[in-house]
Amino acid sequence: MIWIFGGVVTRETFVLKEYRGLKMLESPSLDLPWLLHAFTTRLGGVSEGPFSSLNLGYTVGDLPERVAANRKRLADALGYDLKRTVSGQQVHGTNVAVVSLRDAGAGALKPESSIPAADGLITSAPRLPLTAFFADCVPVYLVDTAKRAVAIVHAGWRGTVRRVASRTVARMSAAFGTRPADCIAVIGPAVGPCCYTVDAPVAREFQGWGREVSWQDGNRWRVDLREANRRDLLAAGVFPEKITVVDFCTACHPELMFSYRRDGSKTGRMAAVVMIR
Repeated sequence: MIWIFGGVVTRETFVLKEYRGLKMLESPSLDLPWLLHAFTTRLGGVSEGPFSSLNLGYTVGDLPERVAANRKRLADALGYDLKRTVSGQQVHGTNVAVVSLRDAGAGALKPESSIPAADGLITSAPRLPLTAFFADCVPVYLVDTAKRAVAIVHAGWRGTVRRVASRTVARMSAAFGTRPADCIAVIGPAVGPCCYTVDAPVAREFQGWGREVSWQDGNRWRVDLREANRRDLLAAGVFPEKITVVDFCTACHPELMFSYRRDGSKTGRMAAVVMIR
């Protein structure tokens, strides 16, 4: 349960804040003077019906002009230039794209202009907001505090079992000289094992990940995608004390979050944003 007092909710792993009528989550772990980051809720936008109200996804059936208005509201609330934001075409894969200033605006207002087939985005360029969109999949924020490089990762179950998080760390190492020991990671709000059950074929994909990642519950299996991504980051060399897991299930909170698992395909999308100031 979330309790709101004076517009701010504090937990160990996140703070719920309000900016110009938009409520969003931030992690104290990423409270750095040179970094902007946020994970939106569904509150504060102009969309209606199942997309009410801050739907930020163009490909879910909402009116494009409402999505554009919502994205503008988000940019204005956080203080960045919408026309500089970069998004990837999320395909539940493992491709990680290196983003530079020449990519500014990719996917910002036209989904067809998104970085092709990219579920991870990394950059060392300032004032270049990286965005990814979610309705239960796992957002992974990575911040290299030494090189001042950042990443946002979209990790569904397919990307998770193919280790998209650790592939992103490796891509940052190749592109920027990132050392895993210098990275802070935040695994953001996502569907929890309380609400995420799968059939045996999907569960078999997680064999070898350990009891804490998947276990049988009757004729179904429960999978903890957040724990799987935490273990993947550990395997990549990120220190355990530098990994924060936000204990917040998107499917459990219809008042705050869109959820594909809870609501089906006709629902909105939240956004994860990260930017070097």
